[in-house]
Amino acid sequence: MTVTLADVAARAQVSPATVSRVLNGNYPVAASTRERVLKAVDELDYVLNGPASALAAATSDLVGILVNDIADPFFGIMASAIQAEIGGPGGRAGGERLAVVCNTGGSPERELTYLTLLQRQRAAAVVLTGGAIEDAAHQAAMAAKMRKLADAGTKVVLCGRPPAQDTGAIALTFDNRGGGQELTEHLIGLGHRRLGYIAGPEERTTTRHRLEGHRAALAAHGITEDPRWTVHGRYDRQSGYEATLELLRRDPSLTAVVAANDSVALGACAALRDSGLRIPEDVSVAGFDDLPFSVDAVPSLTTVRLPLAEAGARAGRIAMGREEPPPGGIASVRGELMVRGSTGAPRA
Repeated sequence: MTVTLADVAARAQVSPATVSRVLNGNYPVAASTRERVLKAVDELDYVLNGPASALAAATSDLVGILVNDIADPFFGIMASAIQAEIGGPGGRAGGERLAVVCNTGGSPERELTYLTLLQRQRAAAVVLTGGAIEDAAHQAAMAAKMRKLADAGTKVVLCGRPPAQDTGAIALTFDNRGGGQELTEHLIGLGHRRLGYIAGPEERTTTRHRLEGHRAALAAHGITEDPRWTVHGRYDRQSGYEATLELLRRDPSLTAVVAANDSVALGACAALRDSGLRIPEDVSVAGFDDLPFSVDAVPSLTTVRLPLAEAGARAGRIAMGREEPPPGGIASVRGELMVRGSTGAPRA
């Protein structure tokens, strides 16, 4: 026999309206009353009718998390932290949210499609992670979609992504420029003057900002960048391997390689070893993000640590209304330089 909301109300000795308030979390209820209702829900194994509740309320219990590649630890760490914060107390039918991780594969079309699907489902919140695509038409379409979501009552949070002006979205950004500049300044401080740079895809904001920081450091120290020293590629190990071989072909005298992220840096290290070069005695290597494997690489990677888990958790709390948004709706977090064995003074 199907258990109804009225059955729960009778078991908890409250009105059906009070049960509805507890389950929807949209009205203050005394803690003792909430506990009685949730106990009755567990005892009767009552299941809230999600679609019906979504129609009756402004939003559903669905939360969308958009990532570029869930297999990439950069996105996986943030998605895991976000999901940990959006769930309810566990084992109860009140207050939980269903997290749906949407893997875009870096496709602008998929990004828009997922936002449309989440809008149709009246998602309670949407968290978009990682860098944005630098295409004017796509940016305009994304801004319009975010405005529609916000107008419909969906909380939109950007985690590790630049602010989207006039959309109602809250932005927790990473200072990729500052981190990129600090990383290159560390290498310059060691005496390096010929630095190769493996950048990410040209259309990504993260790529541009990190490269701008690198170039700002070179300019501040009067180092003229050779066009041969920069190669663009994907944010993965294979790209780092191929790009490093290309950099060595272009200029064998390079004494350091700065990689777009730690996965790229691992590929760079493999290419250098396969080319008979030692790290850091012959060529220093630096990454970015401080992903879990970075400290276990041989040698361990000098990198910029981004607070991925902390940012994801904060994004989740803001999305659920359990933490106030930052002043002005924007907060920027600077990474921490982690100096390890993969960088050293250049060879004489």
